[in-house]
Amino acid sequence: MTTVTLIGTRLADTGREFVYQGESPDCEGCPYRSQCLNLSEGTRYRVTGIRENAQTLDCAVHDAGVRAVEVEPAPVPANVPSKQAYAGGRVSLAGPCPHTECPSHGYCVPDGADFDDERVIDQVLGEPPHDTCALDRELTLVEFRAEDG
Repeated sequence: MTTVTLIGTRLADTGREFVYQGESPDCEGCPYRSQCLNLSEGTRYRVTGIRENAQTLDCAVHDAGVRAVEVEPAPVPANVPSKQAYAGGRVSLAGPCPHTECPSHGYCVPDGADFDDERVIDQVLGEPPHDTCALDRELTLVEFRAEDG
């Protein structure tokens, strides 16, 4: 399901993924609010197209302005407990991890997924990028199904 929204021109690249964080205090009084603030907060999106011939609009948040792009909800890669890692299954993340230097940290604490939520696994990707989990967790890298935005 494609949605047209406005994002910073520096971010307007086809294929770029981002998690919509919601309204900034700087958005107050902006005439383009309804065009920018039309996504679901906390959802991961992928830019699927850039509107050609669209003008760059001034923005109090983005220094180079904003422009119209097409986005759709994107899947979230994540590490989950191996015993629960099967396509079609519902699972929660294993829990917070303080080891930010680990190559798997971005998958154990992924943008676009919360620890309290159960998500559907779209596909199992395999072994996580770390050699050993510092928290002694048995993890498998999966891709959560894209949420409806």
